[in-house]
Amino acid sequence: MSCYECARSGRTTEAVAVCRVCGAAVCLEHVRTESVVMRGTAQPGEVIHDRPARRMTCPVCRAAEQA
Repeated sequence: MSCYECARSGRTTEAVAVCRVCGAAVCLEHVRTESVVMRGTAQPGEVIHDRPARRMTCPVCRAAEQA
């Protein structure tokens, strides 16, 4: 699969991720990665555990989320 952002500018670059918002394939140059903490739901008598995770988006969706 090729990077959508690169294809728009006439280049062919292999994609390494998919935007979790819009589903566009993106290369290393265009992927935006941030660390997030996933919190598991607790059942009665259980402890909630926070777990580190990654969130990957394309530049367009990342900019829209920060607006």
